Amino acid sequence: MTAGKNGLTYADAGVDIDAGNALVERIKPAAKRTLRPGVMGGLGGFGALFDLKAAGYSDPILVAATDGVGTKLRIAIDTGVVDTIGIDLVAMCVNDLVCQGAEPLFFLDYFATGKLDVGQAARIVTGIATGCAASGCALVGGETAEMPGMYHGGDFDLAGFAVGAMERGADLPKGVQAGDVLLGLGSDGVHSNGYSFVRKVVELSGLSWHAPSPFGGGSLGQALLVPTRLYVKPALAAVRAGGVHGLAHVTGGGLTENLPRVLPEGLGATVDLGAWQLPPVFRWLAETANMAEGELLKTFNCGIGMIAVVAADRAEALADLLAAQGERVVRLGTVQPGQGVAYTGRLL
Repeated sequence: MTAGKNGLTYADAGVDIDAGNALVERIKPAAKRTLRPGVMGGLGGFGALFDLKAAGYSDPILVAATDGVGTKLRIAIDTGVVDTIGIDLVAMCVNDLVCQGAEPLFFLDYFATGKLDVGQAARIVTGIATGCAASGCALVGGETAEMPGMYHGGDFDLAGFAVGAMERGADLPKGVQAGDVLLGLGSDGVHSNGYSFVRKVVELSGLSWHAPSPFGGGSLGQALLVPTRLYVKPALAAVRAGGVHGLAHVTGGGLTENLPRVLPEGLGATVDLGAWQLPPVFRWLAETANMAEGELLKTFNCGIGMIAVVAADRAEALADLLAAQGERVVRLGTVQPGQGVAYTGRLL
């Protein structure tokens, strides 16, 4: 074939197909580490196939979730620390799936940037694969979009899509009743919500991302990029042990907004704020911004990333099981007649 009169190529327009192909080859080993029963084929097709029977399901219900990382990406981009942001992407999807009672089966990612940096993109996707492997789900595919003129400098965006399954009738929440016990599972910092506020507080503080963190954890940027904790395997172990009536992933809206999502009409919850110690990062955010306690509780996870609503007679056994799975478990309170979340004690 002959070139057109002006000899322009797609690369001249800012899109490097060869770089995209190179990225696929770079990430194949990372994706291979996430393989699990049910996966059919590998990367490179027009779609991904999954065999539910091979995964062990007889009468499955599929559950899907999608999410992003939000403006936490801005810190990753500005600092160049992109190795764990993919874990955040996976966690924000699979932690939601498990709240429905589903086991995550496979994951797809969407990565968009103005100019593809193969090395940077490979680090990001390797982080996604790490999150998938830790959650027992396979990274079966995704899309890399090089979009000059849409993203500038080193900017990029991420979106994730997770599909899980459960046997028919195993959906959560189910059976939540007055007297149920609330077990809180510790978070690993801010996780992946509230970062527009976090960035505003950092601006107010006058600190740079490379300054020593006022609350520990290396530089300020490193401390705020600690990835979202993955609760999938411990939560599924608790569900399979029996007695879990509901799970609430504490993201945007904090404890105040997320816990009521698993409570039926006519029931609320009482939470003892003295049951756990507020992690230093949240205390620093609250003090720097002169933030009211109520605002803190409906903005951040405040140290509790997942709440299990469990039968009272199973609370002790399930707390022990979750602790044996590596979780930091605190007894937060109980389900009571009423509406919303009522707090006792103080965090600040």
